[in-house]
Amino acid sequence: MHKSGFVNIIGNPNVGKSTLMNALVGERISIITSKAQTTRHRILGIVNGDDFQIVFSDTPGVLKPNYRLQESMLKFSRSALTDADVLLYVTDIYDTAEKNTDFVEKVNSNTAPLLLIINKIDLIDQAKLDELIERWQAILARAEIFPISALEKFNIHSVFNRILELLPASPPFFDKDQLTDKSERFFVTEIIREKILLNYDKEIPYSVEVEVENFKEEEKIINISAIIYVERDSQKGIIIGKGGKSLKKVGTESRKDLELFFDKKIYLELFVKVEKNWRNKDISLRNFGYKLE
Repeated sequence: MHKSGFVNIIGNPNVGKSTLMNALVGERISIITSKAQTTRHRILGIVNGDDFQIVFSDTPGVLKPNYRLQESMLKFSRSALTDADVLLYVTDIYDTAEKNTDFVEKVNSNTAPLLLIINKIDLIDQAKLDELIERWQAILARAEIFPISALEKFNIHSVFNRILELLPASPPFFDKDQLTDKSERFFVTEIIREKILLNYDKEIPYSVEVEVENFKEEEKIINISAIIYVERDSQKGIIIGKGGKSLKKVGTESRKDLELFFDKKIYLELFVKVEKNWRNKDISLRNFGYKLE
């Protein structure tokens, strides 16, 4: 009997959803930084076995939207409640249910099997963990609770095995050699965006979008040119930096990660352009692949 299903990872920003996704998939599918709102899209990571296929889905953290981009991100999170065969609600030792009570209520009323994942338990003692488990059990009574450390890969195996048990009988949804639903260009933009999140402070990383203008693969090298879009002229100057130093650093770090990702030499060119107020413009958001309906 072959089993297949969609396992959707949901929760508040910065609780470790992307780290968990990568640990479960065994590949670096989602970018990871310590900043909230790192994940903007719904990203699939597919794990195949002889008699199973698990389609993991990493979603943006649930937040109250302040602009159109965040509205789109929230839609990705909510859509994860509608098509899940198994739900993974991720929290951590700092998170509280009060941050988003409406969403927690929606999770509670959902009929899909629910695993509550308490992440980062390597940072607290057993007594505090017991308190946390008791508190969450009262909030999400129907959930099975799994304390884990996604970073240390502690108890990931138990979560994976329970997911396998809960999967419905079904043929695979994707080809057995497929790892994700996203294109190579998408991962180029994500890796560049990750470096921007890591190298710039305050509002700058949240005002940035990346678009691949050219992706040409040859036998020994991939030639890539990408545009970094910002919302204001002053942000363009910050991204480039004095004498182009900041942009060069982003380019170097991105190229190194891209060479690991594609296992090939990369030639990368980066350009910076201003697309005023793109986070609130429907046409810009659609061009960047965000859903608004």
